[in-house]
Amino acid sequence: MQHMIMHHAQAVELTALIESHTQNKQLRSLGERISRSQSDEINFMKRWLTTRGELVSPEMPSMDMSSHHMLMPGMLTPRQMDALRNAKSEEFDELFLKGMIEHHNGALSMVKDLFGSAGAGQDAELFNFATDVDGGQRAEIKVMQIMLDQKPK
Repeated sequence: MQHMIMHHAQAVELTALIESHTQNKQLRSLGERISRSQSDEINFMKRWLTTRGELVSPEMPSMDMSSHHMLMPGMLTPRQMDALRNAKSEEFDELFLKGMIEHHNGALSMVKDLFGSAGAGQDAELFNFATDVDGGQRAEIKVMQIMLDQKPK
């Protein structure tokens, strides 16, 4: 759960770039939805951990995640983040969509690992949360793939 907070924080950091890097209305709408859902999920995970007396790790976007990206599937590398920060318009749109698909696939991998853990289905609240994350990420991946497929080649 602590890792998923950091993972989600990077998604929020990625979506924060949209406003200054593209005018694509469809991407802006998608980014708002992703940011809102990921922020809500971060809040849920913090509450879930706190009520169990577990450590709540920091997830500030400015933190150096370079040491964590190899630990968590789908985390964008510092090089990928720099490329995204330096891109504009159509180049940004493509890098964002490809990066966020990679990021979401990483979250799906983390959910799969969670469900593969002994006793993972015992906590109904956690089971429902992970199921929602899985469904939401899969739906957003489909939308992003369609957006990529519609881009002029």
